[in-house]
Amino acid sequence: MALIGHAGAGKTTLVESLLMRAGVLARAGRVEDGTTVCDTEPEEVKRTMSLSLALAPFEWSASDGERYKVNLIDTPGYADFASDLDAALSVADLAVLVVSAVDGVEVGTELAWHRAVELGVPRMVFVTKEDKPRADFHGVLQQLRTMFGSGFVPLELPLGEEERLHGVADVLTDQGFEYDADGGRHAEPLPPDVADEEHRLHDEIVEEIVAGDDEQLERYLSGDVPSASELERTLAHEVLDGLEFPVLLGSAATGVGIDRLADFICELGPSPADRPVTVLAGAQGAGGAVPVTADPGGKSLVYVFKTVADQFVGQVSLVKVLSGTVAVDDRLVNTTTGTEERLHGLFHLRGKEHLAAPHVVAGDIAAVAKLAATPTGSTLAPRDSPVRVAVRDVVPPTFGLALEPITQSDDDKLSGALQRLLSEDPALVVERNEETGQTILRGAGDTHLAVALERLARKFGVNVTTADVRVPYRETITGRAEAEGKIKKQSGGHGQYAVAFLRVSPAGRGEGAEFVSTIVGGTIPKQYIPAVQRGVEETMAHGGVHGFPVVDVRVECYDGKYHSVDSSDMAFRTAAAHGLKEALQKAGAAVLEPISMLTVTVPDGYQGDVLGDLNSRRGRVNGTTVLPNGDHEIAAQVPAAEIQRYAVELRSMTGGRGRFVARHDHYDLLPAHLTDKVKQTAKTAAAH
Repeated sequence: MALIGHAGAGKTTLVESLLMRAGVLARAGRVEDGTTVCDTEPEEVKRTMSLSLALAPFEWSASDGERYKVNLIDTPGYADFASDLDAALSVADLAVLVVSAVDGVEVGTELAWHRAVELGVPRMVFVTKEDKPRADFHGVLQQLRTMFGSGFVPLELPLGEEERLHGVADVLTDQGFEYDADGGRHAEPLPPDVADEEHRLHDEIVEEIVAGDDEQLERYLSGDVPSASELERTLAHEVLDGLEFPVLLGSAATGVGIDRLADFICELGPSPADRPVTVLAGAQGAGGAVPVTADPGGKSLVYVFKTVADQFVGQVSLVKVLSGTVAVDDRLVNTTTGTEERLHGLFHLRGKEHLAAPHVVAGDIAAVAKLAATPTGSTLAPRDSPVRVAVRDVVPPTFGLALEPITQSDDDKLSGALQRLLSEDPALVVERNEETGQTILRGAGDTHLAVALERLARKFGVNVTTADVRVPYRETITGRAEAEGKIKKQSGGHGQYAVAFLRVSPAGRGEGAEFVSTIVGGTIPKQYIPAVQRGVEETMAHGGVHGFPVVDVRVECYDGKYHSVDSSDMAFRTAAAHGLKEALQKAGAAVLEPISMLTVTVPDGYQGDVLGDLNSRRGRVNGTTVLPNGDHEIAAQVPAAEIQRYAVELRSMTGGRGRFVARHDHYDLLPAHLTDKVKQTAKTAAAH
């Protein structure tokens, strides 16, 4: 079960309350004090927010008399860390959307809900902070219906609200439940000010539930109202099918409604056995999609959904057992690479606490230490079972910074440390730009990278400074020109003599550079033509008139002179370099800038602001499309230099509701009035 929602909605505090009610904790920790089970990383304590998913399993004796194990996954609500939200939802059988009764539906609420919908995860809602000033349960319920449509079934009403909250009314049983100061509850008749509303809502909810079951609907229409337990069984099926979404309420701070939330999670939420997992069978999935049921007696199948670095154990893989029962020292094969892995160090995680697990059954979540060749997204199975879980494509990173090691020791350790960092967070990408010499770390936003660099220093002892990513400008020519490249040196012994006549002309945009020789009559012997070509290519690569690599130019060597004794490969390479530089100067050098194809998706109300902003960035809008959900998709060509920080700026402009994908499209001429500025920026960057 994954707790999902906006950052600050109260998910981590709700975990503490659930663990305390389950008897796992004697006292609930506080996010503000850094004492919670799930937020244990220094970066999380510093920012008082969850930055990665965390596990908090507990056992619960539900009101139906059964004993359940709940694998609770706390997820980050900030958009920069949505990859961990996806990882949690990939193994969750139920998502509980946590919404603040004070703040209502926020951008993180929308993001979490839509991710759960896309992944087909059953959902329910818990409205928390009902004891806080300005709490408004009915307002939140209306927001949910307005934003996400029908299907929200309120199973409770608040008894009191804000600081007067003292209990909940059960809509299905017409019963009131009062809570003591320690969170203990006892049944009470409904107070008159709630009874009328509760009875009206009861009839609406009963009709909503029975409408999904033909047999119950027929009974209901004939006057036979199903019992509360019958309604709950029907509702559980509708939750599994994604048709209904129970809405509960309470306060993690006072304990109101927390025990009932645990009851409903167990009684209405599906078990792993209810949700077969689809895997791809055969090599590269050639055998097609196959459903796998969570059967403890079946063949072992394990999915790695997250990797973390533990300072004591080393690399720890968080796994869900999809089928079979696995035990310590079992040997399974990574079905992608064929590498055999041994499951030593099998345990459960509760925050940072390791709980020994001699074996783990289908449907359960565990952790395995030191899987050497099994990254996040891998599937482990017996050697004779070539199946794998289809992994969702990672959202391309949209924000980048260049890393500059502070000391030689940092430089030596940087590459290995970055690879370990990426194994924890697949949403990060590292690039090495050979042209600029920069090592670039890309992620979802500025906060994502700031946290990554703090972890790089704390966990792996590598300290870096950051710089902007340099834009890879090019240059070309606008006209034709000829020049003589000549070297003539005599200083005793063999001299250096070579003459190469070069002609340059523009090539088509995107064609690169071309060298041709039209030498006739042996004015340059054939053995020296490759040296002329190398001199031309090296000069273009090292930079032309403006210092940028030269592209889209045709270079013709049409004549030359040589000396039978003093000519050499080096002489002709040098002569060609001199001639090309002069020819490029004469031909009118111009700077080319990279142009990105930008696809921006925003809600309807932000389209005008985004279009205006793109125009201010020298963008050329190709068109807009209205998507089925009402969002607008804007396609535009924009200079790469204008969108270096677009991930941060679009988020600010749209309140976090905009998203985009950028890919390199082509090079185009930089406006002349920007050339001097670009050259100066490049010189300054090179000097550092």
